[in-house]
Amino acid sequence: MCAAQPYKIVTLRSGARSVHSVADAETFHPGIGPVAEAEALYVRQLRLPERVLETSGEFVLWDVGLGAAANALTAIRLVHESLATTRGVKRLRLVSFDHTGDALAFALQHRAELGYLAGYEIAVAALLETGSTRINDPVLEVEWTLNLGDFPSWLKRGEGLELGTSPHAILFDPHSPAKNPAMWTASLFADLFRRLDPQSPCALATYSRSTMARVAMLLGGFFVGVGHPSGLKDETTMAANRLELIDEPLGATWLQRVKRSGGAEPLREPVYQQRPLSPETWEQLQRHPQFSSP
Repeated sequence: MCAAQPYKIVTLRSGARSVHSVADAETFHPGIGPVAEAEALYVRQLRLPERVLETSGEFVLWDVGLGAAANALTAIRLVHESLATTRGVKRLRLVSFDHTGDALAFALQHRAELGYLAGYEIAVAALLETGSTRINDPVLEVEWTLNLGDFPSWLKRGEGLELGTSPHAILFDPHSPAKNPAMWTASLFADLFRRLDPQSPCALATYSRSTMARVAMLLGGFFVGVGHPSGLKDETTMAANRLELIDEPLGATWLQRVKRSGGAEPLREPVYQQRPLSPETWEQLQRHPQFSSP
């Protein structure tokens, strides 16, 4: 008997093709499709083309949850297209994180069906084989590194700084809190925030609008706001180390809703459970600069 395949190609309601993880029972970019969602949720919301153009030197982008690389490749493609009429060469350091490269290997095998790998097949194959690759042309030089392993443990150890300097932007796209709770704990966001350079603006975008995830980000040190709609989500989430990077910060009305919620307490351990805010967490939120400022 043949073993079940860990991934399969599915057709979404929009007509786009995407990758479905059988083991996790989750479809990547299940709403409007991989490219459209990556563009709306990550590239446009984080203003990646504009920020790469404005940054002198190297722009560092962390891709947390590589998956089948739709986010990473869409970012590369759209940044490249935005630079087509500019002079000079911009440099992008892309650092992708995942516990496995299997989904990307599957996507490469099914590149014709997915479409978004077109033109980057050689680079993706090199990334999977050696853990790094370069994409060079007259306007954009990309150095792309793949870091396989346990991301929370990597952050906790504080190792691997040679993978790149502090990020300017983060694509945060792991599986959902219910399926992958270790990636949504308050301690993970605290460890992530400590990796940021206080002197360098950094913004993070994610598809989740989970209250417990937003509280975890706030406790970690981030400013947090409502993100643009994307696919099946009427809201997403933005976080940053500078309040001015957030277009719609969470405010007093949200804070009062959180106090009444039965599922706002952030995950303290990598075990998914929903609980109301503890008195200690409520006090911490009230002291956060986003809510305590006059």
